[in-house]
Amino acid sequence: MRKTYFISDLHLSEDSPVITEAFFDFLSQHMSAEVDALYILGDFFEVWIGDDEHSTLAQQVVQKLAALKEMGIRTYFIHGNRDFLLGKRYAKQAGMTLLPEQHVIDLYGIKTVILHGDEMCTEDIAYQKFRKKSRGWWWPKMILSLPLSIRRKIARDARAKSKANQMGKAAEILDVTHSAVIEMFERYQVTQMIHGHTHRPDVHHYEQHGQTLTRTVLGDWYSQGSFLVVNELGEQTLIKDQTA
Repeated sequence: MRKTYFISDLHLSEDSPVITEAFFDFLSQHMSAEVDALYILGDFFEVWIGDDEHSTLAQQVVQKLAALKEMGIRTYFIHGNRDFLLGKRYAKQAGMTLLPEQHVIDLYGIKTVILHGDEMCTEDIAYQKFRKKSRGWWWPKMILSLPLSIRRKIARDARAKSKANQMGKAAEILDVTHSAVIEMFERYQVTQMIHGHTHRPDVHHYEQHGQTLTRTVLGDWYSQGSFLVVNELGEQTLIKDQTA
């Protein structure tokens, strides 16, 4: 039976080889001739400072993803808040197709919007201000013009600041808001949504204008190895821990 996979928030890093190994195991166990596509919905890497950073990890991942293309499996990528600088050069090497921040797909007959999800965390005002700046045309261009050594330092400082900020924020602020979710459904006129970012894997249902709307949230890979598989009948299976 044909099927499509969705993953998000792996936060791959050379500091976390266990996660990298879990991802490679996932590919070997689940990617087969029956698979139509793999969608990576952001924060694939813990940090990405430019396609000119030729780390061992980046090259290993390129080889694994390029092998999917050889198998006939299409790979798609939506940027997250950690890897929004991942560019066309790396995507081409990996055989990935870059998608816009929100993208509507025909998922076996069901019109579905896919996204990373951070834009729906509208109560985190400080982050939304940074998000708007970092997704503009000038800020990424400025950052990528800096030497790699400086970009590495900026990335280290940003990660430390992000962790400190999250510790001081209420859980509700770091989650999506109901109004933003409904607005996303209405903007794209869909009944199904798939996203990551919040690290809270679950399936949520809403009743709106006589319709049932379904929002599936992917989990992170810090401890659980979460993924979603959808078969050609439209049946969804959300795995919260691939080792379970």
